[in-house]
Amino acid sequence: MASASPPTLPISNPQTVPSAAAPSSLESQQPPLATPAFRAFINRISETVSNGLSQRRPWSELADRSALSKPDSISDAALRIRKNYSYFKVNYLAVATAIVGFSLVTHPFSLAFLLCLLASWLFLYLFRPSDQPIVVLGRTFSDRETLGCLILFSIFVVFLTDVGSVLVSAVMVGVALICAHGAFRAPEDLFLDEQEPAATGFLSFLGGAASSAAPAVIAARG
Repeated sequence: MASASPPTLPISNPQTVPSAAAPSSLESQQPPLATPAFRAFINRISETVSNGLSQRRPWSELADRSALSKPDSISDAALRIRKNYSYFKVNYLAVATAIVGFSLVTHPFSLAFLLCLLASWLFLYLFRPSDQPIVVLGRTFSDRETLGCLILFSIFVVFLTDVGSVLVSAVMVGVALICAHGAFRAPEDLFLDEQEPAATGFLSFLGGAASSAAPAVIAARG
């Protein structure tokens, strides 16, 4: 009589256990540019800027030469500036941004320093996962040390290079042009009743981007 064959014991594959944890480790090793927090930040900024630009006034009203007149007094000029600012604030911001951008383009070294500074803050601190320390020449830098190095680098770029002077000069030129236009542009034909009382800040339409992007930055640092 033939003997019965022994039962076959199940063999577990030891490689199946680490594979379950593989996706999480791969996600933590994503570069900052590919993290969901960075993509959400860029999307929210672009949406907010698009919404802000949609609120701009027609450029023909801004450049209407027939509406230009000399103010009667300094108080009248200040009142005109306030009214025109409330009506053309998005257009004024676009003009100031264009002046700053033109100044940076004409100073390529300052533009390169500023881009390096911005990239350093974004990819080395804001959107770098906290479980990925920075290692330079075999030395590991903590978050506090990284923040201190970035602050020192920012001080160097702004105060010890031409970046600070270029930015300040461009902003002053933009503010001077905006104030001159607001003082000599008669606001009697503007529909100022349409203005929302809550939107009083020069960068009020960008405030939503900062508040909505803050959770994305906090999640990236977590």
